Amino acid sequence: MLRHLMALFILALVALPLGATAQDVRLPENATPSAIDRNSTGGAQNLADIERRQNGAEIDDGFRRNNLGGDASTVPGLGPLGGRSDPDLWRGIRYNELPVRVSTMNKTGRVLVQDNGMWWLNFREGPLATYGIWLLAGMLVLLAAFYLLRGRIRIEGGKVGRTVTRFKAIERFAHWMLAGSFILLALTGLATLFGRKVVIPLLGHEFNSVLLTGSKFIHNNVSWAFMIALVMVFVMWVYHNLPDRTDWTWIKQAGGFIGNNHPPAKKFNFGQKIVFWGVILLGFSVSLSGLSLLFPFEVQLFGHTFGIINDIGMAEAAGLGPLQSDLTPHAEMQYAQLWHAIIGFLMMALILGHIYIGTLGMEGAYDAMGSGEVDERWAEQHHSIWLDEVKQDNRQTPAE
Repeated sequence: MLRHLMALFILALVALPLGATAQDVRLPENATPSAIDRNSTGGAQNLADIERRQNGAEIDDGFRRNNLGGDASTVPGLGPLGGRSDPDLWRGIRYNELPVRVSTMNKTGRVLVQDNGMWWLNFREGPLATYGIWLLAGMLVLLAAFYLLRGRIRIEGGKVGRTVTRFKAIERFAHWMLAGSFILLALTGLATLFGRKVVIPLLGHEFNSVLLTGSKFIHNNVSWAFMIALVMVFVMWVYHNLPDRTDWTWIKQAGGFIGNNHPPAKKFNFGQKIVFWGVILLGFSVSLSGLSLLFPFEVQLFGHTFGIINDIGMAEAAGLGPLQSDLTPHAEMQYAQLWHAIIGFLMMALILGHIYIGTLGMEGAYDAMGSGEVDERWAEQHHSIWLDEVKQDNRQTPAE
């Protein structure tokens, strides 16, 4: 009997009608849109309305919001069916003007219309893609110009032939897992963003379909390796990347990139610390938004964050006014996707600079993550304090 009662209770919860919601598309307060003559359409939407909406202009939608049809008492002969057509019904749902009830307990299912997705699509295909490519192209041009002006930073006096261990095997493993996974994530992310604009015109729809299917599989699964490596790198190197007094000396001498100075540094110099903290902070942020995308509608990030920003007055101080904090689950996902891509572009620009210094830009730098052994003269010129510490430890450790 208890089991039957429990089954009835669960069934009642499932069938319980809940209020359906829709995105509120009313005008902001104090908005004064210009009047539009709708006499030619009998008060209905006309071409001027469509053009203003496509251009992002504010429109007084009262003429649509209030045009919701009749009901059984006002339309003779229709009886209990009422006088609302399908357009009237969906218009009322869109503007949250009808007391529609749904049986699902899923918050996502209770959102029947969310047309703010057009803003997401326009931003994704417009400013995001445009400025993202300009950022990467600008970084490549900057690095090319620096190489032409400065050339490769050579080891003064050449290598001495004696090496010192810079990174252990576990450190190199974590670094290359982080680097390899990030490259795969960057390439598959770019393919997803630019597939329609670039791949389809060049290689066709079928190739793009196969490419994006594979990209989605790789992106979703390789992300776990990226997050694991990010934690490993943080745990192993955070102590060595804390600020210290040697950083100011490195800054004053421009890290040796300008002139012939070799500022002293510990295991990581100030430039490497910038890369480390950039990767850690941006990587944590992109991982958090990525988890939100991996588990749709489960992780709510932006509504709560916007609420905090409003509470502490940051939005008003920036002249933005109160940010909308009661976001629909769909809007949460749209913000997560845009944030994920923006942080991804910033990380790609940062890593391009890191790759340049570690390969073409500086002689001997790649050896640190290649074999783990660096020439003593290279270490003396770029990490002299660290080299002295290593030699001191070696002298204190008795030979076997």
